[in-house]
Amino acid sequence: MLLLSTTAFPSAPAKFQFLVLSLRALRSGTTEKPRSASKTINMKKLKLKELESCLQQVDTFENPKLLLEQYPTRPHIAACMLYTIHNTYDDIENKTIADLGCGCGMLSIGSAMLGAGFCVGLDIDADALEIFNSNIEDFELTNVNMVQCDICSLSDSMSDTFDTVIMNPPFGTKHNKGIDMIFLKTALQMAKTAVYSLHKTSTREHIQKKAAEWEVKMEVLAELRFDLPASYKFHKKKSVDIEVDFIRFSAKKVLN
Repeated sequence: MLLLSTTAFPSAPAKFQFLVLSLRALRSGTTEKPRSASKTINMKKLKLKELESCLQQVDTFENPKLLLEQYPTRPHIAACMLYTIHNTYDDIENKTIADLGCGCGMLSIGSAMLGAGFCVGLDIDADALEIFNSNIEDFELTNVNMVQCDICSLSDSMSDTFDTVIMNPPFGTKHNKGIDMIFLKTALQMAKTAVYSLHKTSTREHIQKKAAEWEVKMEVLAELRFDLPASYKFHKKKSVDIEVDFIRFSAKKVLN
């Protein structure tokens, strides 16, 4: 498994050149497509409960970092998201997928299991990507890769590179106000077809205004309760339920 790091390249345009060229070659059919995944499971035909069961085996953060808002996407929510994207919109199978702020790879791995042509997870945290890499090896996935990078600093070199972007971005709390919109804007630049994302329900009106400003069609697919476990010392309760929207955005160029 190749771990691509932004520090390995001398300039911003060159950082993702190898990845971009590989994905474009994959789409044009000039290189062999990776096998979908595992030797033991027919991944494309997984039922919802089977997908959730598989995702329960994905290792998550050992020491989550508060400043990065590292909360893992729960297997149940991840499975429901991916199953909807796959079965209702056909935006996973044989598609190129980007997972922004991928963490330990829950959404990337689930997409790979559902027959994605190729998945790329992008995250700033090397520790999370180490766990992601271990998960990929455990599941024997051949259609997943990862890039260590700052999503907030990605250049236009990745525009229209992926068919679909799927993400559970930071919600923009604590010291990260507005980062959810930075992730969304970047995702819309990268995606050719659609972006699927989780956002706090309390921010829906603001997101609707931004979508209108960017001339992007926005559809709330489901209202979920995101169960955040007590991952940090300051948490007084065992878990907290947060109302979250699962949203589909039809990708267009973001002009401003």
